[in-house]
Amino acid sequence: MDSITQAVLGAAVGEWLLGKKLGNRALAWGAAFGTLPDLDVVFSPFLDTAAKLWWHRGPSHSLLLMIAAAWFLSPWLAKFWRKEKISRARAGWFVFAAWSTHVLIDCFTVYGTLVFWPFSDVRIGFNHLFIVDPLFTLPMLIALVRLAFLRTKKQLPQRRRVNAWGLGIASAYALLSIAMKFVASSGFDADLDRRDAKVIRRMEAPTPFNILLWRSVADCGDSLWIGYRTVFESKNTPVRWTVYPKDAHVVENSGAAREVKALRWFSNDWWIARDHVKGAWIADMRFGEIRNWGARKDMVDNCPLFAWDYRPDETHDKLRQAGQARINPSETFKRLGLRIIGQRDAWDANPRLIGATGQLPETLAVEE
Repeated sequence: MDSITQAVLGAAVGEWLLGKKLGNRALAWGAAFGTLPDLDVVFSPFLDTAAKLWWHRGPSHSLLLMIAAAWFLSPWLAKFWRKEKISRARAGWFVFAAWSTHVLIDCFTVYGTLVFWPFSDVRIGFNHLFIVDPLFTLPMLIALVRLAFLRTKKQLPQRRRVNAWGLGIASAYALLSIAMKFVASSGFDADLDRRDAKVIRRMEAPTPFNILLWRSVADCGDSLWIGYRTVFESKNTPVRWTVYPKDAHVVENSGAAREVKALRWFSNDWWIARDHVKGAWIADMRFGEIRNWGARKDMVDNCPLFAWDYRPDETHDKLRQAGQARINPSETFKRLGLRIIGQRDAWDANPRLIGATGQLPETLAVEE
């Protein structure tokens, strides 16, 4: 999740475990430890692009490091808070809780984390929440603002109730996202069954800032099908699938390169690729696309959010983040809202793939 959410969640955990002893200082300590795992970005300037893909949300988000941090930091924190009579055990549980809730909520997103490093290099991602979701963050943020004004000992019971409400509403929203994903997934399943589509695997994730409109990516072997549906649509409502050819030969031709292996691992093979004169363009299709309407009549241009250029002849960094299309926020969110309430024509149109390095806009097939 975003850093604001992680800080707010950490502050709420700090209040839960230390608020009685530290008061508002517990919020600051919680926010600090809640964002600590993301300090892995300080090493980014020293890494090339392929290494960054592995490092971010990597070892710093592992269960092993959570336990080690709690064990080694707890004596120092207990000594620092000796006047407040905070035990080593409570200090250790605070570190572990602030760290682990950060990682847990990261696991709710598509990006995933290396929870079981070094024993496994599989990223854990449940795909239940968008990377920024105000409806998850705001209940805790409002509660924490209120907590800042409850400073006396007589107000301790009220502090606990306010914090419990904030955490409770946010947790209920996260649990609701699981139910919403189940509803959406069953609709995608029903549609693909009616088509008798040969699907190898499939994933769903919510669209930005909501858990009502979901995006599905179906791996059909030589292509990825991408479709949208809301939780309000019946299972009999057909999904409009956009077909993205993988062009697997592009990746296979460079499959031995470290950078390409890193991309395949990071994307869990949810990629499409296109070649160009200097190498290959590879996009991770799990994260959605920037959509722009109106470049041509009845067309929607789709530019993948996460894409890279692989240039084997480069001497320093052979992998670079590819350029993105401009987004029109007001137009996009207006159409997103209309799609959520069932106006499919506001979101869908004849699709083109844009943004692939060295390629003209590519008209894409549709399965309706």
